[in-house]
Amino acid sequence: MVRCGAGLLSALVLACACAGDGAEAPVELTVFAASSLIEAFEGMRSAFAEHHPDTDVTFNFAGSQRLAAQIAQGAPADVFASASGAQMDAVVEAGLAEGQPRPFAGNRLQIAVEPGNPKGIATLRDLAAADVKLVLGALQVPAGRYAAEALEAAGVDVEPVSLETDVRQVLSKVALGEADAGIVYVTDVTGAGAQVEGVPIPAEDNVPVTYPIVALAEAPNPGMAADWVDFVLSDRGQSILADHGFSEPWVP
Repeated sequence: MVRCGAGLLSALVLACACAGDGAEAPVELTVFAASSLIEAFEGMRSAFAEHHPDTDVTFNFAGSQRLAAQIAQGAPADVFASASGAQMDAVVEAGLAEGQPRPFAGNRLQIAVEPGNPKGIATLRDLAAADVKLVLGALQVPAGRYAAEALEAAGVDVEPVSLETDVRQVLSKVALGEADAGIVYVTDVTGAGAQVEGVPIPAEDNVPVTYPIVALAEAPNPGMAADWVDFVLSDRGQSILADHGFSEPWVP
């Protein structure tokens, strides 16, 4: 049996306490990002940590309209990355952005269908067929609004079986066989792998999408927020985005 005197035990406790006092808690960085950025931003986490090892990055992925509403309601966040210029404009006009948003990625729409494309969908016009169960994003959702623009450009009227609150729910219903088709982003189809197939939408009917990003005025960690924005715009960040199917931002 090992016996410790009271003096030695007290010294050990004090030493452990002092050692604990010297450890700094990691910086918490909270990024609000459009759901179509899930894979790309998750891929950036480890790369960002190489230069910021004492930072914990937490993501809140959702539809851009929901994120903008949460920011307006005071949800603590450092960075906002949107799939919609309109939603970003709302944040800026409310005085909630630090500086001007910067475009960082581009995307386009694609029709997602079940593997093997059993309905033989080849064009937007095929989505109007009576036997096709179509899901779209709600009009308040960027992907839903863009889909409506594409369908209008093609002169196609459709009756979707459901309207979803973000693009990942549209993709999920197709992947699970609950719908025959949905209009999503090219990057969503790429990220889904073998779960779905993609049917291209021609350029004349497609909608070029630009993603803006900004640090927020009430960011709990403004310095780290600026570093995240800079990383997304860096060559390394842009390479990760390209690996996930994103293009450069579309310039009118």
